[in-house]
Amino acid sequence: MRNKLNFLVGISLKRKIKSKWFLVANIIIALVVIALINIDAIIGFFGGDFNNKQTIYIIDNANVYTNFKENLIASTSALDNGTDYEILKSDKSLEELKKIYDNDSEKAWIIEFNNDPTDVLKTTLISKDFIETVDYQLIYNAINNTKTMKAIEELQLSSEEINKLYSQTTIERVIIDESKDAADETSETLLTSIFPVLIMPFFILNIFLVQMIGSEVNDEKTTKSMEIIISSVSPVKHFFSKVIAGNLFILIQGALLVLFVIIGLLLRKYTGSYQAMSGIDASEIIKSFELTGLVPKLIYIIPILLILMFLTFIAYSLLAGILASMTTNTEDFQQLQTPIMLISLAGYYLALMTNLFKGSLFIKIVSYFPFISAILSPSLLITGDITVIDFIISCIIMVGVIFLLIRYGLRIYKVGILNYSSKDLWKKMVKALKEK
Repeated sequence: MRNKLNFLVGISLKRKIKSKWFLVANIIIALVVIALINIDAIIGFFGGDFNNKQTIYIIDNANVYTNFKENLIASTSALDNGTDYEILKSDKSLEELKKIYDNDSEKAWIIEFNNDPTDVLKTTLISKDFIETVDYQLIYNAINNTKTMKAIEELQLSSEEINKLYSQTTIERVIIDESKDAADETSETLLTSIFPVLIMPFFILNIFLVQMIGSEVNDEKTTKSMEIIISSVSPVKHFFSKVIAGNLFILIQGALLVLFVIIGLLLRKYTGSYQAMSGIDASEIIKSFELTGLVPKLIYIIPILLILMFLTFIAYSLLAGILASMTTNTEDFQQLQTPIMLISLAGYYLALMTNLFKGSLFIKIVSYFPFISAILSPSLLITGDITVIDFIISCIIMVGVIFLLIRYGLRIYKVGILNYSSKDLWKKMVKALKEK
């Protein structure tokens, strides 16, 4: 009997993997994932603004060119925003230099410095189009620093006065809620943003799983091959073959997603990546993550999370099989699965808005909900709204749901698998539940 189950699982799995849909879908997914990881390089390759050298012409009538250049380079190096400035001193007048804009492709900036008896330094900044906020702020800071240095020279300040002028401002920080420390803040600002992004593939794979099982069962019913299959194997074995094949398919698809990410990262590393994202310091992210105090806990948090995800996949596959058995076509199945998908989507959005529900009893209760706990619980665990015990409780609840789906779902499946009418669908399901 086990051989029949293995045979059905193998047939179902091969049917999906060898299909043109699987090949085309994964080619598209691979291209999208790799492209997103290397989006800056792609834009730069096609003439985008990433890693472009921005030319700045300086008309220096105040003898501050050297100071300004040093200040701008220092600010750019500190921020590392991906822009490389080429700062050139020009002997032309402002009117002469503005003629460069007659060329439509010219995007250089012009800065004119003049002495100002009332304000030390008068500055004029000219550009052909809008200057991005980051670039403008860098230039603004460099000009201010240049002005300060020029004022110091003119006022002939002493070294003590200069030290006072440039000394860092000390801010005494008072936190009213002493229970909230730096680790709490880091958890909220860093990890609640990262975890929903990491959970997104899990959400997508759930959709794949439900669609796969539903479409396969409906295809067998549409082609009238279901009668032949059920005459050879029991509905129970047919049911579990779909569940097992669906989850194996998801494992394969998940592994392919990981592979696509690795390929994208390797391409980014070995193809001379552009620096548009270089402002992100990986070491600082790691330090911030360590500050949360969760690093030692990950030893048991990650296994529990993986178990909860696995249980959720099983529950979704069981539910998909049950609903598909009672429908006669794909359209009917989609109508039945829509509420389930909406619940899962709600869980994802709640994970994005975790901070809005900080300390709420509502969000803690919702985290126990079987079909969204795997999506929502990680973020709540990070922010401290739930504990590892709550995480384990979610797993236990999930096991209970799976038990109920198997026990009562099989009754529906046995009746529905040979049902070819959409009339009185819910009545048939209730009647099937009453049967033993």
